[in-house]
Amino acid sequence: MLSNKFKPPARASEIRYVIREITLEAEKYEKTRGEKTISLNIGDPCKYDFSPPQHIVDAYIEALRSGKHYYSDSRGEYELREAVVEYERRKNGLSLSPDDVLITQGAAEAVNVILAAAFEPGDKLLVPSPTYPPYITAARFFGVEAAEYMCLENEDWIPDIDHMRRLIDSKTKAILVINPNNPTGAVYTPKIIRNIIDLAGEYNLYVISDEIYDLIVFDGQRKAPNTASLAKDVPVITIYSLSKAYLATGWRVGYMYKYDPNNLLDDLWAVFTRFLMTRLSANTPAQYAAKAALLGPQDNIKIVVDKLERRRDLVYRRFNEIDEIEARKPKGAFYIFPKINLNIDDNEFCKKLLWNTGIVVPPGSGFGSFGKQHFRVVFLPPEHILNEALDRIERFMKEIAK
Repeated sequence: MLSNKFKPPARASEIRYVIREITLEAEKYEKTRGEKTISLNIGDPCKYDFSPPQHIVDAYIEALRSGKHYYSDSRGEYELREAVVEYERRKNGLSLSPDDVLITQGAAEAVNVILAAAFEPGDKLLVPSPTYPPYITAARFFGVEAAEYMCLENEDWIPDIDHMRRLIDSKTKAILVINPNNPTGAVYTPKIIRNIIDLAGEYNLYVISDEIYDLIVFDGQRKAPNTASLAKDVPVITIYSLSKAYLATGWRVGYMYKYDPNNLLDDLWAVFTRFLMTRLSANTPAQYAAKAALLGPQDNIKIVVDKLERRRDLVYRRFNEIDEIEARKPKGAFYIFPKINLNIDDNEFCKKLLWNTGIVVPPGSGFGSFGKQHFRVVFLPPEHILNEALDRIERFMKEIAK
């Protein structure tokens, strides 16, 4: 009998990441069938026809050539934290100091730092549902209750403030906002953000705002609303990353900052800083590339958004032409979250779709309780690949609906 010493702890059984788990099934398909799949599951622009702007690539190379191979400050290089301050001033009108900024290994590290160091086991964090899966998985791992507040599909996936209010109790510490939202592509208006801020203030909570897609918005918008700039006296921790708008997914560099007019987050910030010391530092040369990204030319963002908007329009039109599928129009990010109008479990649907068509998409239930009977599609690939994938999905739906 295997000794308990070699068994993982019970909390480890909660670790799931449905977006990449479906990749394991896809590997089985490719080995068995000897055919390549069409992967529409991972939101990585660099896997398709997107690349970082040349000036930030050059900055990365220059950092390497000039000897930036050392451990950086655990809080992040001071030059980059200064650049974040200037960037946020220009973009969102915020007045921060470098001490309000912590550089992280992408947004994912910021999520783990916050959940590990800001919450006691049994504390509650309100998360949108559907939501980005690591918020639920990491919360469970650290013993935090991820209480899912409903986002209303028939209202373009905006949060249900009344449902949010009903979830708040004495254990609730914070409200998470993901704007633009992954997986739905919803973009919340300033009014919606203010309603969430007012609710947080009423119950003496703080807000965690994931804004990594803030510049990837469509239909003539310049950017999504910034929570901190609307927060008045409610404290906000904002999470950001260079991965999406600046197309630097593999570089693993991001940041978080605090908007904290009454210094309520000082103790948490000190703990976050010490926690980051235990992992030594973020990627040093990538931090100098990040500085160039934030302070350099921004022209590439419009090119990216225009390309994505055309692809958004294509998948939105085509999904709503397929019987037994319907989808709301994404207003930001690069995901669409179609609904399956058939009596079939969404996990089973995605497996059958894979084995019948070679199309890889994750099931909506992996994005939270209110994601069931959906699946998420990234519309990053070029139009000819998207059309081929949608042709296969349309044929599959005709067969499965018989």
